[in-house]
Amino acid sequence: MFKVAVLISGAGTTLKAILDDALRDNLYEVALVIADREASGLKYAKEHGIPYVLLNRDTLLSENIHLLVKDMDLVVLAGFLSILEGPILKELKGRIINLHPSLLPKFGGKGMYGSKVHQAVFDSHMTISGCTVHYVTDKVDGGGFILQRIVGIRDLKSAQEVAEKVTSVEKGALIDAIRLIAKEEH
Repeated sequence: MFKVAVLISGAGTTLKAILDDALRDNLYEVALVIADREASGLKYAKEHGIPYVLLNRDTLLSENIHLLVKDMDLVVLAGFLSILEGPILKELKGRIINLHPSLLPKFGGKGMYGSKVHQAVFDSHMTISGCTVHYVTDKVDGGGFILQRIVGIRDLKSAQEVAEKVTSVEKGALIDAIRLIAKEEH
């Protein structure tokens, strides 16, 4: 079975979508959930009987995650706000993916997350936005793209509307990327 670890920092709605999708067939299983702060999303791991770990956000965070996920086939950052660094990025190269709420390479990099991204997109007067699922490397939001989803935003009136439109395609994009990678491994 293709084993996936999911890293979260918040409410876990993306984790829930991944868990629900994993029940569709035997393509992959969520074998571990890790949070880097008190995250209400851990309740979904509890409900599904999946092992979970709450780690401290300290200088050993990446090292501790590495120890926990080294035998996983894929590590999915699902609303995970900490930046991974160090040996985990080399030793798990091509096995860690992230969802970014813009069409990279635009509006990415250190400090570009959440509402900051959507505000920058809105302020740029772009007519499209979307999300990118990419591999995690030592360059923040700099890894190779797996897939992107595009949404039209020409008539939207605020950064909040941009966020809502992009959010509507994010979970599906991340799930499709997980499934794509798991199928390649079978």
